[in-house]
Amino acid sequence: MADMDAFRDELARWAAGGASDTAAELAVDLGLRTAVLLEGPSDLAAVEALAALEDRDLSAGGVAVVSMGGAMSVGRYAGLLGPPGLGLRLTGLCDAREEPFYDRGWQRAGAARDFHVCVADLEDEMIRALGPERVEEVIRAEDELRPWQTFLAQPAQHGRPREQQLRRFLSTRKGRKIRYGSLLVEALDGRRPPAPLAGLLTGL
Repeated sequence: MADMDAFRDELARWAAGGASDTAAELAVDLGLRTAVLLEGPSDLAAVEALAALEDRDLSAGGVAVVSMGGAMSVGRYAGLLGPPGLGLRLTGLCDAREEPFYDRGWQRAGAARDFHVCVADLEDEMIRALGPERVEEVIRAEDELRPWQTFLAQPAQHGRPREQQLRRFLSTRKGRKIRYGSLLVEALDGRRPPAPLAGLLTGL
């Protein structure tokens, strides 16, 4: 049985200049019809966590959620996966500052504009959806209260809004942003997900 991780690996090789054959074969085996283009792995973690909360198996529904390693790659991935390549429907999620890259990528691929835009980034959206107090509860539950307090004591953080401090903290250690991508979604506890994330899942 075809494996989504194998497809993503082959897609990354293809995007880096490798052959397309294996990725194309896996796409057929998986019955893919939609590709979700995301900037990075923390966004992928959040999308997969929300799908799990909603008891949705995206792979079984023919949806490939792809982390591109940065918005600058969107033109390449849109071409490979969209009408010029595998012919999949394209959708995605991006930060507001990266929206022009997504617009150009969709246009060059000849795809209808269909992606969702976060005000700053998905972490910012999640912090506002949860509220700073709930995010700090998640940090405490992860036994990261001491690093958080040490971070707050830094002169550069004095006087900054708590939302900005939290957003910056999530990026201060390798892997933390990815881990909290899923943890913050799981912490919603019945709260409505941020509009860009909710809209993305609703459209799949």
